[in-house]
Amino acid sequence: MSLMISNIRQPFDEAEQSAVDKALRLCGFTEDEVSAAVYRSSLDARRGKIDRVYSVRIDAPFDEKAFAESLQMPFVRFKPNAVAPVPRGARRMEHRPVVVGLGPAGLFAAYVLAQHGYAPIVLERGSDLDTRDRKVEAFWAGGVLDTACNIQFGEGGAGAYSDGKLTTRIGDPLCEIVLETLTAHGAPHDILQKAKPHVGTDVLKGVVRDMRRQIVKNGGEVHFDTALSGVQLQNGTLCAVRTDAGAFACERAVLAVGHSARDTFFALHENGVYFEPKAFSIGVRIEHLQSELDHALYGKFSGHPLLPPAEYNLSRREGGRACYSFCMCPGGVVVAAQSEQDTVVVNGMSYHARDGKNANSALAVSVDPEDFANGTPFGGVALQRQIEHAAFAQSGSYRAPCQRVGDFLQGLPSKAPGTVQPSYPIGVEFGEAAACLPVFVQDMLRDSLPYFGRKIRGFDAADALLTGPETRTSSPVRMKRGEDLFGLSSAGLIPCGEGAGYAGGIMSAAVDGIRAAYRIMEEFSPLEG
Repeated sequence: MSLMISNIRQPFDEAEQSAVDKALRLCGFTEDEVSAAVYRSSLDARRGKIDRVYSVRIDAPFDEKAFAESLQMPFVRFKPNAVAPVPRGARRMEHRPVVVGLGPAGLFAAYVLAQHGYAPIVLERGSDLDTRDRKVEAFWAGGVLDTACNIQFGEGGAGAYSDGKLTTRIGDPLCEIVLETLTAHGAPHDILQKAKPHVGTDVLKGVVRDMRRQIVKNGGEVHFDTALSGVQLQNGTLCAVRTDAGAFACERAVLAVGHSARDTFFALHENGVYFEPKAFSIGVRIEHLQSELDHALYGKFSGHPLLPPAEYNLSRREGGRACYSFCMCPGGVVVAAQSEQDTVVVNGMSYHARDGKNANSALAVSVDPEDFANGTPFGGVALQRQIEHAAFAQSGSYRAPCQRVGDFLQGLPSKAPGTVQPSYPIGVEFGEAAACLPVFVQDMLRDSLPYFGRKIRGFDAADALLTGPETRTSSPVRMKRGEDLFGLSSAGLIPCGEGAGYAGGIMSAAVDGIRAAYRIMEEFSPLEG
């Protein structure tokens, strides 16, 4: 339990201790009376000046709740310890729990289960990260696409090749457990304080490896290159999962298969697992010079050593549809993210230093089930595939369609880049970046770019680049589950994370993984021996 002093604004180049001192003065404390430290910090570059905005946590040896109420100041509040106790059930488990997928949701579900004595069996269709890195890099260098192990599939999931961004809007107390676990396994400690924490793909991979080793050390098993082929239900209750390496008997399984496991979706649906279509988004990646973006957002302070590479978050709604920036990667690169043959899919990635020449972000447009209804739960999958194959057909290769923003706004194909050079590793095909997207998506992008240019000077600059398509922003389906977290008509099966339609990013997926583990732990006792 603590006091939280929020909205403390200080010049960005002042030491954070000045924020702590200001919080103490506001509450009438001295350093000798209480313990105080920065809890969260963020950067505010609006209104022509740059401030750091802090929340300071104060622990005092008296009734903090009564003190906060007596002050009646909106920026001083009482923060209770909201983390629920770790559950522990009494039933005996006949078989070890199974976790399918080793992305953020599956990784945290397995980690928590192993940590508390449940010795999970983890099934991952892709390879370990060392092998995965070699296969991804070979593909980016012009080699063969491995459809079982790529940016989407393998240890760490799609999040392992990203910015490692940990921002979320869910406000769940379990977020603290996620951050603390990541730092315990090698993530930088500043993620505990930053309002917009990120790890970077280079650091995140080491964290994932270390967590997996801990799962094994605590009695879990990890089976790589083992794809789920179905589940076995008896009277609507789970009794086993099937893989290409054999069946695993189990009473409980966490399905954290990721948003791109289309063959797994179809197999589960055939086994009676309930699916429904859900909204998602599609669009393109936009690239700017990071230096130009820094100048637009920081002005005269651009290049200051105490300022991080500038980032942004933009959105616009019109006619019931949204266009927004997504997965913004300062100093990052656009990457090849396909998982099926003869397709093109792009995504973004950055390293911890965020020191690349370009900044990139998805510009995504919302797509509703009514836009792709085809009488099955998988109309969104069909739309994704149609777009991805059409993008491949534009060049006849894995080269991505690319276009200058100025040409896109005028409806002209591009022939070459301007000041911004494309970072997509396989190479690009200049022409029309969004031609494979539905017309309503193209129109929304074309209308939104000038609007965003009024928010950030130069965002719609003629030489900014669009590379497409980005189709894997989130899952196009939901494996609907009840209040008990079990899938409808499949008791014992816990759909989890992005692939199940219950998360949107590393942090929310990890939290959902912990919640799935707790569901098992509240019912069953740890395994004996």
